[in-house]
Amino acid sequence: MNFANICIGLGVGYGFLQLYALMQPDAFKARLKSFPRATEIGWVLMIGATAWFLYNVNQENIADFAPYKKLMLFGFGALGVCSCIYLKDFLPVRGLAVLLLLLGKLVCDTGRWVESPLRLIVITWAYIWICAGMWWTVSPWRARDWFAWNIADDARFRMLTIARLILATTLIGLGASVFRG
Repeated sequence: MNFANICIGLGVGYGFLQLYALMQPDAFKARLKSFPRATEIGWVLMIGATAWFLYNVNQENIADFAPYKKLMLFGFGALGVCSCIYLKDFLPVRGLAVLLLLLGKLVCDTGRWVESPLRLIVITWAYIWICAGMWWTVSPWRARDWFAWNIADDARFRMLTIARLILATTLIGLGASVFRG
């Protein structure tokens, strides 16, 4: 997967989310408010993140870990499943946090070889995900508080949603033009 396609995919996904927030603000706010405790969504996010992480571990060719690779795959897989069973509190936030970390790794690894300085827009966004992922992993209630702050005031919610929609449009534009070459 190249950087242009990643940017377009992120822009389209993020843009659709923001359009939904603009067109159905009450429904979006209700879903966002219930997200931190939605255990079913948490299972999907955590199992998806675990599968992606196991794929990354399986692709690594570090000789120091070669004798332990099968044990590591089993251990990390068990850790992901046990997280779903025993860490039900804020499970969606924890799953999202791990996905943000993995997505940040993908974006940084892919964007490293792009020569345009405009790549730093996307790389900076990825580092924000990485920081949020680490923060929300150790204190997931902060995500709930951040979501609540975002939706508490209608004017602020609309302004932030429009700003995020502009970012999504910028990503699509960069992916379709600057990073295509």
